[in-house]
Amino acid sequence: MKLTLTQLRYLVAVARYGSVTMAARALNVSQPSISVAIDNVEDALGQKLFVRQRGSGIALTSFGRSAVAKARQVLAEADELVGLGSREADVAGELVLGCFEDLAPYFAPALIRSFSERCPSVTVIVRDETFETLGRRLADSAVDLGLTYDLGLPAHFARILLHELRPHALLPAGHVLADKRTVSLADLAAHPLITTDQPHSWQHMLDLFLSRGLSPVARSSTSSFELQRSMVANGFGVAVSYTRPHGDMSYDGLPLVCKPLSDPLPMQRIILTHDTRQRLPKAALAFIEAAKAWFASHDVFTA
Repeated sequence: MKLTLTQLRYLVAVARYGSVTMAARALNVSQPSISVAIDNVEDALGQKLFVRQRGSGIALTSFGRSAVAKARQVLAEADELVGLGSREADVAGELVLGCFEDLAPYFAPALIRSFSERCPSVTVIVRDETFETLGRRLADSAVDLGLTYDLGLPAHFARILLHELRPHALLPAGHVLADKRTVSLADLAAHPLITTDQPHSWQHMLDLFLSRGLSPVARSSTSSFELQRSMVANGFGVAVSYTRPHGDMSYDGLPLVCKPLSDPLPMQRIILTHDTRQRLPKAALAFIEAAKAWFASHDVFTA
């Protein structure tokens, strides 16, 4: 049985969304048509591509990951062939950008806008991800590129540097440390510390203190960066952060004080990443260059 490009597109969509229902909705086709296509692909290849997971949709098998990676390669080459006839750009097709949830609202829209001006024939899909889900989706070929901090990535993932950041202290207005020009980790360790519950994030922050021989008291952990900022603004503790939105105010309108840290701490890196075991489509290579240019021409997380 021969496979068609339509069947391959359905296969990639199911891998991307982790659900036949969601893939059908995204492609604006019927769910049975996608189910039949997946059955046909499995029959043609002679192996199962997906397994059902209770409560969490479907997941790729090991063979399925290889099949989806090859399908995406074929589709990318087909899109590039079609793009040869376009006078608008020599890059066409679809690009899926996975963004770490703390960085997505600050950079993804601007990067996509800038990239679209360069490559208008590429459709960019953006997805919010945690540290853990981003790595998994990159490995499963559900995401082409990841925009994230350089934390918790496997050794075989590429790390393309976009920007480096220094950590800063996050304090409520009127805090005893708020009038100091700089503060140290030792200063902060004397106060309740508020972290986020993102695994690699909170461990990284605690490691900063441990590297200075300090053991801070973690007052509480939050599910998001913005909740962490609101907790600090309301006087529940202090925090250390790399991300700094424009305007030092929490969501509920309270002021925050950001102070440089006096300790000689390592910089944190904002990067683009991808699984080096998979071939990058032409659109992804073009996006990397556009992202480098954008970060080189913009101030990032400045006061």
